[in-house]
Amino acid sequence: MFYKNNLRTLGKNDKGVVWPMIAVDGVVGVGKSTLMDILVKERELIPFEEPVMNNPILDKFYYDRKRYSFSLQVFFLNERFKHIKKASSVSGAVLDRSIYGDLIFAKMLKDGGDMTEEEFHIYLDLFHNMIEHCKPPKLMVYLEVSPEEAIRRIKKRGRDFELATEMEYWVNLNNEYREYFEQYDHSPVLKVNVDELDFETNEKDKEYLLNLIDQALENINKTGKLTQTIS
Repeated sequence: MFYKNNLRTLGKNDKGVVWPMIAVDGVVGVGKSTLMDILVKERELIPFEEPVMNNPILDKFYYDRKRYSFSLQVFFLNERFKHIKKASSVSGAVLDRSIYGDLIFAKMLKDGGDMTEEEFHIYLDLFHNMIEHCKPPKLMVYLEVSPEEAIRRIKKRGRDFELATEMEYWVNLNNEYREYFEQYDHSPVLKVNVDELDFETNEKDKEYLLNLIDQALENINKTGKLTQTIS
């Protein structure tokens, strides 16, 4: 129960209190940024983008993981902590990935031998110190996809450093995400399988996904709860 144990301090000072935001998560290539952009346009939410484009380490990491894994994860962790603090100060924020799931990538790097045990424990100390000052999001949207479909979408957008990564990495990432969300229980999770959905260009698929999110938020506002949804 690695993820459950390491999220135990999330919101520990205000149990039951959530931040009024939506966090969109899922593997690389699943469509997190696309969904965030849709929610900004269609529901007038305030976007907080994943720090990818202005990341000075990311492209180097994919070609030399052992050298750059620790510095990359510390960079991401720090940037996501900045994001979550800013997002918590506004009403109606939507985040393209967030600090809550940052553990997934650090654990993979440690398990794969790209991050040392010493580096990993330093990372965990930093994560625990930061997450203690965070609250869970009002809604977590988990976009689930098969590794094969994720690879197809990664090839479509054509980032060189992602294309150079072996299939095994994407399969392992997918497995870690599923394990993470099996253990995450700090706020309602809307889980949607998007293998057959093209919510970027297909209006019907976009409206379907938006309706799922609307219904989830309505249920949360009425009852404070949401039964996990799989589509």
